[in-house]
Amino acid sequence: MRIGMMVDSYKPYISGITNYVEVNKEYLEKKGHEVFVFTFGDLDYKDDEKNIIRSPGVPLSDSGFFLSLRYTRAARKLLQKMDVVHVHHPFLSGRLALRYCRPMQIPIIFTNHTRYDLYAQAYLPLMPDEVSNSLLQAYMPSFCKAVDLVITPSAGMGKVLKELGVEEPIEIVPNGVDLRDFKSAKPLDRKKFGYKKNDIILVYAGRIALEKNLPFLIEAFTGVAKAIPNVHLMLIGGGVAQYEEEIETLINELNFSNRIQWIGKIPYDQLPQHLAMCDIFVTASVTEVHPLSVIEAMGAGLPVMGIESVGVGDTIEDGVTGFLSTNDLPAFTAKLTRLCLDPNLRNQMSKSARQTSSAYDIKRTTKKMLRLYEMMTDGSRPKKSNWNTKLRKLLQEFS
Repeated sequence: MRIGMMVDSYKPYISGITNYVEVNKEYLEKKGHEVFVFTFGDLDYKDDEKNIIRSPGVPLSDSGFFLSLRYTRAARKLLQKMDVVHVHHPFLSGRLALRYCRPMQIPIIFTNHTRYDLYAQAYLPLMPDEVSNSLLQAYMPSFCKAVDLVITPSAGMGKVLKELGVEEPIEIVPNGVDLRDFKSAKPLDRKKFGYKKNDIILVYAGRIALEKNLPFLIEAFTGVAKAIPNVHLMLIGGGVAQYEEEIETLINELNFSNRIQWIGKIPYDQLPQHLAMCDIFVTASVTEVHPLSVIEAMGAGLPVMGIESVGVGDTIEDGVTGFLSTNDLPAFTAKLTRLCLDPNLRNQMSKSARQTSSAYDIKRTTKKMLRLYEMMTDGSRPKKSNWNTKLRKLLQEFS
């Protein structure tokens, strides 16, 4: 089978979607399928994997995204030879899928990975919420109706799409994660980072970006640090230069900046060892749809402290694999403090987190997605209006 993955951005830009596409591509290729990634920009970047098809685009600052309304002629011709296309961004890639693939009757699958409503609030703060929501309510229902299958990685995101007016059946298929290295990782030597054996290390791994709510997280840490002298925070990741500077300034202004260590970006294959060295994974993001960083941390055996929201709330079971708090600084700080002070609770949560992470194993989720691809490309597949029952029966096999 020839499978086309359509994304607005790809490596060297790092994101949850980039990771998802790369890992799924690898496993589908191991099954003997041809997978092509269609994206924009970074034409001079030397890809370390085959079948990455790039078309020119105008860079949007240093965000890692490129603006383009078309593929090259060669890319378009190749795209139209796919058996199925899987769209991961609805606006640029999504419109091109409808433009190029719909006339050829190529099945189009769309996975909604992103809380676009909250991203609009974060990056367009001067735009009233009513305006941004109205734009999404005008676009998303018609786009989802035009594709052949709509998928979300979490039940919470499915509810968000329904609230935006999407009436099409929405299937829940978790994004798969290759957890082998995380489950088997040996911790790094703490001494190399200046930590002692009995220190409690909180870790955040992900993009340093506005929507990740990092000032909230750093302020919560300072509250914990006032009560617990041996607690430390490690930040792993990078982002847009301007926002990195803002976070660095905030850290330097704090009285506990000597207990916050920001190590920047690291190679992905080194992440498991870094996580295994730590005690608790922390995140204050409320914009996640399917938090890969949280699942990776769970695979490494870390309890997670997060905020009750779509994605994180779908992944973490409060009191079992970690703690969930309201989006309230004192409440978050109090629960995090409790987790730091109770090593027995952390050990229990660690075991539960590692066990729960298996539900997101890439082999399991890719098998499920492959069955959907096969159903979509079957010449005798039912009309879209009758798919819901058959798809649910299929998905129940893997539940």
